[in-house]
Parts: sequence; structure tokens; C-alpha cells
Amino acid sequence: MTVIPTPGQCLQLLKEAGCPEEVINHCKAVRKVAVRIAKKAHANIELVEAGALLHDIGRSKTQGILHGVEGAKIATQLGLPESIVNIIERHLGAGIPKEESILLGLPPKDYMPLTLEEKIVAHADNLIENDHEHRIEIEVEKALQKGQTKHAERLMALHRELSLRCGMDLNNI
Repeated sequence: MTVIPTPGQCLQLLKEAGCPEEVINHCKAVRKVAVRIAKKAHANIELVEAGALLHDIGRSKTQGILHGVEGAKIATQLGLPESIVNIIERHLGAGIPKEESILLGLPPKDYMPLTLEEKIVAHADNLIENDHEHRIEIEVEKALQKGQTKHAERLMALHRELSLRCGMDLNNI
């Protein structure tokens, strides 16, 4: 499948992969926020929508930090476009640099979102807790409580970057 799947196809892929209903509901909530951001940011809405729906497909295999890597493997096996594979692999937090990936037990590589669409899905995920919207400061506070200062800084930097691009504070999207 070298074309971007429709929302219906994405939901079917999540179900076929074995994602629990709460993960699917979370993905739907991320999709809503991501599409609103994509419209404001003049991004590829079709890609953002599919990427947001599929970003947690790896949770069908693991709930841990490896779900991005596992999801990218699943997406590759399904023949999804590289643009979607990259969204899935790079959606964790506001990205994970190579040095930190090693410390976290991930395959050593850079997991930083690069494209506008990758950044939008990662950030929309940060604005959703389960299936409810919340402020970025909640995620920042969680990172700080875990001693993850650099992660907290990346979360705020991504929030500022996308808020500036959209001309509004994305806490209010």
C-alpha cells in the first residue's frame, strides 16, 4: 500500500493488528487534535490524519517505549508509505535523540520528528491523555518529575514552534 490509507482503512488496520479499544479511542482523539493543528499549519491533512490514527499501532505488541519501533515494523510489513512509518517511529514525546535512545533501550538511532506532519502528530499525542485533551504543561510536569529535563525542554520547544506556525497557543486548539 503505497498510498495513504483512508481513516476507515486505518481503523481497520488497528483492529486487525489487535489494538485494544482504549488505544483506538486514544488514536481517534489524537487524530481530532492533529487535524485541527494541520489545518492551521497548512500541513498535509490526509497524511496527518492517517499518521495520527496509526501512531500507536505498535501498542498491539507492547505498551512500553518500544511501541514506536514495533509500530514502524508493523507499518513497514503492511507496505504503508515511508511518511507514515516515520510518523509512527518518531511520535514519542517530542522526539528522542540518538544518545537518549541508547539509554532508553531503543535501537540506537535518532527518533526526532523532522517533517511538519511528524511534529504535528507527536505534539497532538502530547496534548491527549487517554482520550481527553489536556495542556502541554501537564506533560512537561510529568517529564520534570521523572528528572527528564531535556525531554521537558523538547516538549515546550515543539509546542512553541507549532503554536508560532499556527498563530495561536495550541493549548487552545
